[in-house]
Amino acid sequence: MNPPFAAVHASINLWPFAILGISVVFIILAITRLRMHAFIALILAAFLAGFLTRQFPAGAIDRLPAAMREDARSNTWVAAVELTALEFGGAAGTIAISIGLASIIGLCLMESGGADKVVRRFLAVFGEKRAALALLASTYILSIPIFFDTMFMLMVPLAKALRLRTGKDYLLYLMAICVAAILTHSLTVPHPGPLAMVDNLRVDPGQSLFWGVTAGIIPCLLGYFVAVWINRRGEVPLRETPGATLEELHGIAHQPESELPSFFWSITPVVLPIALIALASFLKILNGYPAAVEILGGAEAFAQLSRIASFIGNKNIALIIGAAIAMGVLARQRGLSLGQLEPLIEAPLGTAAVIILITSAGGAFGGMLRNAGVGDAIKSAAQSYNLNLIFLCWLTAIVLRIAQGSATVSMITTSAIIWPMIDRATNAVLPFHPMYVFLAIGFGAFGGSWMNDSGFWVVSKLGGLTEKETLKSWSVLLTVTSAIGLIVTLVASRLLPLV
Repeated sequence: MNPPFAAVHASINLWPFAILGISVVFIILAITRLRMHAFIALILAAFLAGFLTRQFPAGAIDRLPAAMREDARSNTWVAAVELTALEFGGAAGTIAISIGLASIIGLCLMESGGADKVVRRFLAVFGEKRAALALLASTYILSIPIFFDTMFMLMVPLAKALRLRTGKDYLLYLMAICVAAILTHSLTVPHPGPLAMVDNLRVDPGQSLFWGVTAGIIPCLLGYFVAVWINRRGEVPLRETPGATLEELHGIAHQPESELPSFFWSITPVVLPIALIALASFLKILNGYPAAVEILGGAEAFAQLSRIASFIGNKNIALIIGAAIAMGVLARQRGLSLGQLEPLIEAPLGTAAVIILITSAGGAFGGMLRNAGVGDAIKSAAQSYNLNLIFLCWLTAIVLRIAQGSATVSMITTSAIIWPMIDRATNAVLPFHPMYVFLAIGFGAFGGSWMNDSGFWVVSKLGGLTEKETLKSWSVLLTVTSAIGLIVTLVASRLLPLV
């Protein structure tokens, strides 16, 4: 029997939800009405969330440097400022190098004509009408082992080159990349969110990879048609960005093909980092299969191979290799020395710095919401109402995503919340395959993206979109695709409950 509404309502701490609401309203007003820079707005919102927090978790204060802990324990406002700085640093540490290197690869591909070379081959094989579908399919496959931010940064030069050649559909090209990459980011190991779900929900990694890739196909295709609809609502121009000017890019797009780099050297800076990262991830999966280990030379030889692969397959090392090749292609194509490359590289690094500041500020805001207890409040609310389990998984994940911005954090937190509920209520026996819980959380975790999501700013700044355009395209696309994923999961759980 469900508890009375009043009793349930009284058992839930509503103050964290108030902090969430106040902070969200502040960000929206600061950016849209006051025209405040996104970095400043997000940092101030993180401070605000901290100032409104009545008590921080003890573990949060313990993470601060020793010299700051005493002041932080005695003054919650000091704690709010220092914890914001700590969360900012943690977010920057995970993205800064990758964004800087990927921006260099993007510039070199555009300046050298490499991106245009790849696009010409795309158009030759698939035709102009199917160019966006080619981007969708290739991104869906290639992004299985690659974080969303890295994948988007590697693919966006191709979208720009396609726009220059076709003269239209730039937003469609961007959104095709986005919908394919975000689905694999949220549904497939070895991405960190799905890996955490595999562990928390006690499901088989191999099965999760198969189910994730298979279940994502329908939402990916339907998401593409949503992207087509969004693209038809208004043309988004290819805007001037630091690095190569639009005039220079137009000149590259109309160069004779004989003056462009070879297809092999054009695609290598993109594909090689992806292949190296994929190799490292693949060997981690194979480590759980003794027969595969024996085929590759036994435990000792496999361990040595894994050590090498884990180094060159580290995303930062892989991107350094890709950036070095991309700079080499540009230097050879333009006849430039290393010293002459340096001024060209300054511009994309400046752009990368802005992206790093904004995305890290979004990470700081999300971290402060966690410290304010928003996640615990959502957990209490989720456990208090008797909802369909699949819908509950999806709803909890999307609310956490909206609250703190990170799809990965949403997956980790939601799966940790849901597993004890499943275990207690059903003794781990469900009326459908437990993988449907995995899928529901994965689909929910990427919906509702807005200004506290690092992906929002990566798409906005690297894609050359305004905040309003990003909300009307990226945010709408992900939320609709997330809802499609929920429907697919609900229908499949009824039609194939015992698969």
